[in-house]
Amino acid sequence: MSSVERFAQVPTVEVGTPEDHWSGHTRFRHLDVHECPALVVVAPHPDDEVLGVGALASELADRAVPVTVVSVTDGEASHPGSPTLSPADLAVRRRAESDRAASRLGLAPPVRCGLPDGAVAAHEDELAERIRAHLAPGTWCAAPLRTDGHPDHEAAGRAAARAAHEAGAVLLEYPIWLWHWAVPGDPAVPWDRARTFPLTRHRLQAKQSAVAEFATQITDLSDDPADRAILPPHVLARLLRDHETVIVP
Repeated sequence: MSSVERFAQVPTVEVGTPEDHWSGHTRFRHLDVHECPALVVVAPHPDDEVLGVGALASELADRAVPVTVVSVTDGEASHPGSPTLSPADLAVRRRAESDRAASRLGLAPPVRCGLPDGAVAAHEDELAERIRAHLAPGTWCAAPLRTDGHPDHEAAGRAAARAAHEAGAVLLEYPIWLWHWAVPGDPAVPWDRARTFPLTRHRLQAKQSAVAEFATQITDLSDDPADRAILPPHVLARLLRDHETVIVP
């Protein structure tokens, strides 16, 4: 069964694999950030850059390492059928949220591609070219895990992997939804290539404040079922740990 199929079997309104089940299973060899010359973060939707590697990006920016966030879509499809916000309204709000979140982390506003939310796979070639334009040999490129489960995440990850290969960049893959549908020791995950970036209290607080900017995602838009939060507390618990995880080559 594919990662997309496994994710589809566990709706996000369900708890999935609770954070306490992951306790003790997400600490890996430390990621050495000292040799990073520049970082490009590929975010399929506004908020993925913060949830995945927001603290890492903030740390590197504080060290005067150039950091660029490439926002693939504007996240307009997060609440299909919402009686409260149209897709166009959502796009406006989510762009503003991600700009404010970037500021919280000491980052520049994201570079926006404006590709259609929910259809990134149909634009992989274009996306790879756009990402490639920001990469140089040795640049670190952080992108969603190519087996994260969400189709947009996996398509963005494939495009980033292609761009990194062509540019001679270093690909780091960050999980988001994998923590929801996978389980500790899951044979589908290359745990031997996982690395941990520990967060200081300051970095964790900055990441928490950045996540708090995404009101359209972490709170219900209304009482209507179509307006439920995309990132309820049980999801955020897995993404606001005192460390971040990436998969290295």
